[in-house]
Amino acid sequence: MNEFRSTSPLETLALGRRLATLLEAGDVVLLAGKLGSGKTLLVSGVAEGLGIDGPVTSPSFVLVREYDDGFLPLVHADVYRLGSMAEFDDLELPDSASDGVLLIEWGTAVAGGVPEDHLVIHIEVLGESERRFRFEAKGDWVTRRLGELT
Repeated sequence: MNEFRSTSPLETLALGRRLATLLEAGDVVLLAGKLGSGKTLLVSGVAEGLGIDGPVTSPSFVLVREYDDGFLPLVHADVYRLGSMAEFDDLELPDSASDGVLLIEWGTAVAGGVPEDHLVIHIEVLGESERRFRFEAKGDWVTRRLGELT
């Protein structure tokens, strides 16, 4: 499992920009980490790397935000408030993001409802601004150049 340590928000944004270079249409990335661990910040970096203008904000209360002005469309979801897999299935997120990329905060809760080929990023808080990112590749992600991220 590949691992990266960030010691600042700027390094986390840069990691997101590097991840964007590996993304392809139809990709699903699940983000796992405690509240305040940097999930939305990492997504902001991915958005920058995809050429998306404007701020990326947490979709905690609206569940899903879509950004279509980049090289690939980005669907950013937060499933923390969902009560069941049925609610997740009703959103049809993998289908709605098939032409772009889907990043899901609290994603491990819905791992059974996404394609077998996906990436899980575990974010661990090590200090006030220090984070550990562990990349768990599933399916065809095993062959991706994840080592370039670290």
